Amino acid sequence: SFLRPLHSSPSVKYRHPTPPPYHRHRRRIDNPQPSPNPTRPDPHAHSPSRIRPSARPRRATAGGERESMASGGRTDLDGAAVAPLTICVIGAGGFIGSHLCEKLMAETPHTVLALDVYCDKIRHLVDPPPPHLAGRIAFHRLNIKNDSRLEGLIKMADLTINLAAICTPADYNTRPLDTIYSNFIDALPVVKYCSENSKRLIHFSTCEVYGKTIGSFLPKDHPLRKEPEFYVLTEDESPCIFGPIVKQRWSYACAKQLIERLVFAEGAENGLEFTIVRPFNWIGPRMDFIPGVDGPSEGVPRVLACFSNNLLRREPLKLVDGGESQRTFVYIKDAIEAVLLMIENPARANGHIFNVGNPDNEVTVRELAEMMTEVCHEPAMATVLCSVTLSLLNL
Repeated sequence: SFLRPLHSSPSVKYRHPTPPPYHRHRRRIDNPQPSPNPTRPDPHAHSPSRIRPSARPRRATAGGERESMASGGRTDLDGAAVAPLTICVIGAGGFIGSHLCEKLMAETPHTVLALDVYCDKIRHLVDPPPPHLAGRIAFHRLNIKNDSRLEGLIKMADLTINLAAICTPADYNTRPLDTIYSNFIDALPVVKYCSENSKRLIHFSTCEVYGKTIGSFLPKDHPLRKEPEFYVLTEDESPCIFGPIVKQRWSYACAKQLIERLVFAEGAENGLEFTIVRPFNWIGPRMDFIPGVDGPSEGVPRVLACFSNNLLRREPLKLVDGGESQRTFVYIKDAIEAVLLMIENPARANGHIFNVGNPDNEVTVRELAEMMTEVCHEPAMATVLCSVTLSLLNL
C-alpha cells in the first residue's frame, strides 16, 4: 500500500490497454515545495512527495532517551520521541475504527476515548477492558447527532479521528437523506468543536470524491478513451464531475466532498490542524456480513461479501455493467499502518489529504468474480463460473 499526499502524487501510468471510463484516482500532480512552517503547515502549501524517514534521524541524548522511554520507545519519522496522546475515535465500533483501536492498544502508549452507538466489534477491548488495558481505553456510547457530551470528549483529547459515516453503497439510493446527514450534517459539529478548541482532526473521506472521468462520456469504442488526458485525473486541474441530482447514488460522494471543503476552509481561515484520509477499497475482517449468516437476511453487502454469499449459496455472481469497474484492494492492517504514521507525524501530515491504496493491486470486478470462483474449488462451483460470464445486469 502507499501513503501519499495528494498535492505531490507523481503521474501514474495506467497499465491496461483499455482504461475504464470511471477511474477515480489516477492523476498527475507537479512536484511542489514543502510547507515553510512544519508546526502548522499552510493548508494551501504543498507537501513532501511521501511520508518517509528523514535521511539523518536525530541523535539521542540522555534527555531524549528518557523522553523516548516515556513514549514507549516510539519515535516519529524524524527520530523524535512520540509523546503519549489521548485520541478521541468517533466511529470506534466500526470496521476501520475497531482495527485502529486494536493497533493503538497493542503497539502504542496512547489512550483512546472510543465513541460509537455499538461496541460489538471492540467488545474484547472495552467490555470490560483487559487488565493490561485498564485506564487506556474507555467506551462512550453516544450518537454524535444529538449528544451534548461530544464537545467535552473532544476537549479531553489531543486528537480527534472522525470515522462516523454511512458508507455502504446499497444505502446511497435507498437512504439518500441518511447518507447526506451522516456524511455532512452530522460531521459539522465535530469540525466546529475541533476548530474552536484548537484540537487536531483526522477526518476520513472517500476515494469517491474524484467523481467521473471525461472519458466516461465518450462511446465505449471511441479511440480517445485510450488517451491519458481522458482517464487520468489531475488533482488540481481536472474538472470534478458528478452524476445528475436525480441519480441519488451520488449523494455520498457529494456529501463527502463538501465536508472536505469545509475542513480545508477551517484550516485556511481559522488554523484548524487537519488531515484528510481517502481510503481506496480497504478490506479485512469485520468489514461486512453474509446475509442470514452473520448479519441481517435483508440488505446488500459490498462486493466481496456479496460474491461470497453467492458462492456459498451456489448462486450466479451478478455483474453490474459486465463487471468493468475496478478496485484497488488494500488489507486493513496495511492501511492502519498508514493511519498510525499520520497520527504520530503531525508536522508532516497536518494540512494534507492522503490517498491510501495499492496501485499495484488493481482488479476489475469481473476478474475478482473469476478469482473467487476459482478459490471455491469444489466441482459444483464450475457452473457458477459460467454464470459469472453470462449473468450481466445493466443497472
